[in-house]
Amino acid sequence: MQELILPFNLSASFLSFWLVFRWYLMPKLSAMPRNEALTLLILPHTIRHLGLTFLLVGVTSQALDPKFAHPAALGDLLAAGLAFAAIVALRAEWKIATPLVWVFSIVGLLDLIDALIRGLLYVVPSGKLGATYFIPALIVPMLLVSHIIIVRLLLKRAG
Repeated sequence: MQELILPFNLSASFLSFWLVFRWYLMPKLSAMPRNEALTLLILPHTIRHLGLTFLLVGVTSQALDPKFAHPAALGDLLAAGLAFAAIVALRAEWKIATPLVWVFSIVGLLDLIDALIRGLLYVVPSGKLGATYFIPALIVPMLLVSHIIIVRLLLKRAG
């Protein structure tokens, strides 16, 4: 039964964030200039450096399986760096801004999917997440929803 709690929390949080974005943020984002809307959606990803905490015993209750912890931590760090780069490019209105947002979103989304799969395989049954539990239970669903909205905005504005 315990192994179902995190997937349930993750799913419920995803639904909650989807409804907030859909009902409240999308109408406002659609009215914003493109670069401003994308910047707002990317900003939360700049805290993905927090994935490094998967490597800290004491924050996690025990050492996490390196098959999960190392790729998740490094992938999050890469995504955070790409998020900062995309924001700088958007704010400066550089020509590479849109391609950089695509790279950020593809890399960031693939990292989240990979971490979720690895987490379900190597971490959930063990219950070792400790204080990092709230990253997959709360932060990851919000980031997934924002990635979906970023891609939708990129596709909508491109067409």
